Amino acid sequence: MSSITVRVFEDKLSGSQYIADALRSRIHTNDSDSKRTVLGLATGGSPKKVYDLLVESVETGELSFQNVTSFNLDEYYPIGPESRNSYHYYMNQRLFNHTDVDPGQVFIPEGDIEVSEVDHYCKAYERKIAGYGGIEIQLLGIGGNGHIGFNEPGSSIESETRLIHLDEKTRRDAADSFGGIHQTPEKAITMGVKTILNAKKIYCMAWGAHKARPVQQLIEGEITAEWPVTFLQTHANVELIIDRAAASLLTDSSNFIVN
Repeated sequence: MSSITVRVFEDKLSGSQYIADALRSRIHTNDSDSKRTVLGLATGGSPKKVYDLLVESVETGELSFQNVTSFNLDEYYPIGPESRNSYHYYMNQRLFNHTDVDPGQVFIPEGDIEVSEVDHYCKAYERKIAGYGGIEIQLLGIGGNGHIGFNEPGSSIESETRLIHLDEKTRRDAADSFGGIHQTPEKAITMGVKTILNAKKIYCMAWGAHKARPVQQLIEGEITAEWPVTFLQTHANVELIIDRAAASLLTDSSNFIVN
């Protein structure tokens, strides 16, 4: 049985507010201590409202990103940063363009580097994270097939940042955005499972009934590479933030906190 702290909220908004409040509090604390806050950031549908709430805090003067460094989990490959389907574009549109973050402190895997340079680049990404003392808080969503980042089923718990072939389900889920499956990238650069687990604190979020199965696997299933999200069971400081629909398959209500 997992020791992960599970918090069930009425809906995505209230769950996202909890995460945004926690991030804002940590940034304020570190600012007071003259420390950088190093965040690991996710994309996709899960964190959108979290980013909206953080932007609101910046716009009202409650929050500053001047002392924040961020590392994103992943990026499609090959893809240029100007593409509307790239995670560079996503992060700029949803968060960075609306904050006072130093662009030199924003790191997102590059999806347009030469294939011959990818291995060297991925090793350098790992060194960059280590050079900042590691990630303090990592945000995660959960794929319908249980992936975290783009660590697809079969990924090793020892994996680090690398180029990976995307699972067919992952590609199908993204196909509409790319105008069809044939235009959807077959590969991505992703932080590895080990990279993610090296974060000091992890907030994992899931919204909706279509995420109920991977949530159940995470909380009530065995640790297995077929469901990479279950590797989070080995981490000492994970909070799973979900709505009621995503919690619908959990069988033991004593294992979670209803907010």
